Amino acid sequence: MSAPFKADPRTDISAVRESTRASLTAYRLRKHADYQHAYEASRKRRSASMSWFLAPQAVASTPRVGLTAGKVLGKAHERNRIKRRMREVLRRHLDLLPAGCDLILHPQRTVLTLEFTKLEAELVRILQQANAERARASTTEASPLAKAELAR
Repeated sequence: MSAPFKADPRTDISAVRESTRASLTAYRLRKHADYQHAYEASRKRRSASMSWFLAPQAVASTPRVGLTAGKVLGKAHERNRIKRRMREVLRRHLDLLPAGCDLILHPQRTVLTLEFTKLEAELVRILQQANAERARASTTEASPLAKAELAR
């Protein structure tokens, strides 16, 4: 008779950690041309501590997000900390990224000292606004097609 299977607690914990840890790498804007296309196809919007751009993708695919942190924000370690904080909030809310869109975020220096919960609330609000705007744009794009179908 064999002993009943007993799961190794170390492997169970690592499996749980891997399932809860999402990565932002698949959702990143990487190429300069992608940033330029997003800037040209959108207009600048502002929130309390950052500016953001939302542009529809030419070929609908996974939503992508880009973070910029210029030298005006401070020294390299400060810029890196700003981006790290923003990436963590975005990683927690990947499900809120607007489908078929590119989103670029330009933080201000205040993001460095902003409480994490306030930063998270602001980014969630931006993502909700971006989703609402995307939904509005898709209904206006679909309405001429719907009218053409009704005309037939």
